[in-house]
Amino acid sequence: MATLHAATGPGGPPPGLPVLARNVTHFMRLLRDGGFALSPAHAVEALSALRHVDIGRRDEVRAALAALVLSGPDQRPLFDAAFDLFWRDPDWEGKLRALLLPRVDAGAPPPKRSNRLADALAARQPEAPSRPAQTAAERIHVPLTFSDQERLAQRDFETLTAQEWRALQHLVRTRRAHLALQRTRRLRAATCGTHADLRASARLAVRQHGEWLRWKFRKHAERKPPVVLLLDISGSMSQYSRAVLYFCHALMQSRERLSVFLFGTRLTNITRSLRERDPDEAVAVITAQVRDWAGGTRIGAALASFNRHWARRTLSGRATVLLVTDGLDHEQIDMLGDEMARLRRFAHRIVWLNPLLRYPGFTPQARGVQAILPHVDALRPAHNLDSLLALETLLSDHGGPPRAAPAKPDKEAPPWK
Repeated sequence: MATLHAATGPGGPPPGLPVLARNVTHFMRLLRDGGFALSPAHAVEALSALRHVDIGRRDEVRAALAALVLSGPDQRPLFDAAFDLFWRDPDWEGKLRALLLPRVDAGAPPPKRSNRLADALAARQPEAPSRPAQTAAERIHVPLTFSDQERLAQRDFETLTAQEWRALQHLVRTRRAHLALQRTRRLRAATCGTHADLRASARLAVRQHGEWLRWKFRKHAERKPPVVLLLDISGSMSQYSRAVLYFCHALMQSRERLSVFLFGTRLTNITRSLRERDPDEAVAVITAQVRDWAGGTRIGAALASFNRHWARRTLSGRATVLLVTDGLDHEQIDMLGDEMARLRRFAHRIVWLNPLLRYPGFTPQARGVQAILPHVDALRPAHNLDSLLALETLLSDHGGPPRAAPAKPDKEAPPWK
């Protein structure tokens, strides 16, 4: 087997362990940082498994470690890349830079990159001794500080550079946003609460020979709210749609009840594609699946397709619809108004996320905007990361009464204020 990689960072294994044990433990921690669900017990099991194979044969060691850590076929490419890089590849530093800053050669296709592995490797790189100044292509940037993260979360998606866009993707992936829980009318058993459970308390007293020692309680149960996202991918929404897709991928990895549909000139269901572990692979699959990205827009026809084929299946259980579009549609305005009214009858609540609200003087002049406004319950901006993270509190529902029929908005007062 090739020479073992013996680098140990600040969070590396204790120096007292043998070289093989230290490197195996370090490798398991690298996989855990890359997204594998591993515990310290996996490192112990890996050391035990290596006693039964010939550690001089690279294929046997790879097969033994893969049998322990892999839980699905989608993890195999990431494991192979981590194994080849960690266990002393002769060009380890060059391949690390290729993961972070890939180059496209004219003669051969670029290697498939793994951003999760690159982030994990960059986070565990120890400080190297001083050496001559590096070129711009060789620099590996350190993680963002808290002030940089806060400043980046307030930047407009359309004004981000390529480096800032890459940092924003990493920020979304590490924060793992969660939607607020929804309070239901049903009650469940609890150690404390406002509703005394007489039956459970009586059963407890019977088991304790008639001694009524303590009370049992019940409280309102909470659940994750079902959310349906309708995302406009027309040319004017391209950059914002891509950012919303990465945010939706983080919600899907957090096991949120989310259904995602893209529409430009047609409607596409991408809910299953967003379940990929790596967000870049998920976006690549979606890009190959959707043919009308950054093209025209027909909001009315897309809503008609959704209401006809998907509304009854996805809008159950007090579901909330998130409509992400700028509303700049000039065709079939009557159909758009009718389909919005029909969608309102299906959905419990409709929230419109409009990137044009980033302008302080925005007024609903477009005919498409005027057709959508009377049928929405809330209108919010969606131009930076802070506006997307605000959905956590916006979507909280405490089980209030059903909404009343909407009145037509006053022409003198903007309905979004």
